[in-house]
Amino acid sequence: MQTPAPAATGSLIAPCGTYLYKPDCRNSCCPNYTIRLDATSCRPRRDHRQAINAWNKFILGYGYQSKAARLCPRTREEKKWRKNHFDLQTAIHETESINIYRPIDPKTKELVGPAKEFEVHLESDSYSEEKYALFADYQRHVHKEGPSEITKSGFKRFLCSGLGQSSRLRNGVVQKLGSYHQCYRLDGRLVAMGVLDLLPDCVSSVYLIYHHDVKDWYFGKLSALREIALAVEGGYHYYYMGFYIHSCVKMRYKNQYQPSYLLDPETYSWDPLDADYLARLSARKYVSLSVERQLHLPPHKLTDIDKLKLDEESFLRLREYQQEVDPGGSTQRGALGSHMPGLMSLEEVEDMIDLGKWTLKLGNMLLHLEDLRDWATWDIHDPSSLKGAIAELAAALGPGLVSQFVLALR
Repeated sequence: MQTPAPAATGSLIAPCGTYLYKPDCRNSCCPNYTIRLDATSCRPRRDHRQAINAWNKFILGYGYQSKAARLCPRTREEKKWRKNHFDLQTAIHETESINIYRPIDPKTKELVGPAKEFEVHLESDSYSEEKYALFADYQRHVHKEGPSEITKSGFKRFLCSGLGQSSRLRNGVVQKLGSYHQCYRLDGRLVAMGVLDLLPDCVSSVYLIYHHDVKDWYFGKLSALREIALAVEGGYHYYYMGFYIHSCVKMRYKNQYQPSYLLDPETYSWDPLDADYLARLSARKYVSLSVERQLHLPPHKLTDIDKLKLDEESFLRLREYQQEVDPGGSTQRGALGSHMPGLMSLEEVEDMIDLGKWTLKLGNMLLHLEDLRDWATWDIHDPSSLKGAIAELAAALGPGLVSQFVLALR
């Protein structure tokens, strides 16, 4: 497919570089659910506030803080307010070089500056040697990859080939759209970079890399909080943190940002990631709250199904939900035969999407799939055929996105 526009990817699970991901939660060993945060209602936890405050103190340095307190002291009201309130937008930006007040020392007649110069800029997701050097350092120290595993082509494909960039005016604010690199520079040196997809209604975090020199400063928290602030300031409303994998302990930090919601893999509705939801995720490998509500399932493990008092239809639905039976006895192979949640059935594809009218780009020509010589003879039920593979793609995208995308076969 051609690179999609930001507006077109709003309903997709996870665009990353030249790839679009749609997870199969039911059939996965480690189900990954799309998670999002209502950034406008987010209240940072104590450890989040501590991470920001520690970083700000590091940037300012003791010398600057003591001199600034003496040369331009805060009023009693200001001190009281800061002691009892924490404003994320203020705290996250106050130590950027452009925002630091630099008083004149009456003794030396020189400007009093911070210990470090800290800058953050939202830049194009284009390639540079500086960015690649940071990526290579991160992959070596965090993921323990060897030289042969770290390549410029892989970096470009993964983190420099995202959505096209544009902007629009929304509620009086210029809102950037597309893929960007949020670059963090310390004394002019690139020390961290967040890869972001800015969509009409969300900031989506794709990846974060940082230099091993700053590994002790909790850049995961610092970058997440800054991206949450960006979602509020830019009018995006939501902050997407990629996937939430409950069975992976390292992923559970994502539920510490509240209020968060998980996308139901069967109905595509959003449900609060609260204590009840977390209990269900701990009790079962795969959870769809829409199904669990329908069957009135308790949040704990199902040790005695008879106590649920289900009718025959509900009992069969429960067995299907628990992957004990193939509900349709289908012999269909590939994704369409896997009963993947959220995927259109082959019958729905044939009924709702005219695959033959899907636009195909061949060289400099645009044509319809039905213009291909053997299109009519290919078997849509065979996933190894071109028509079968395209039907699977259409089932994942849905009719709305199929109408906006152009196929480009390679």
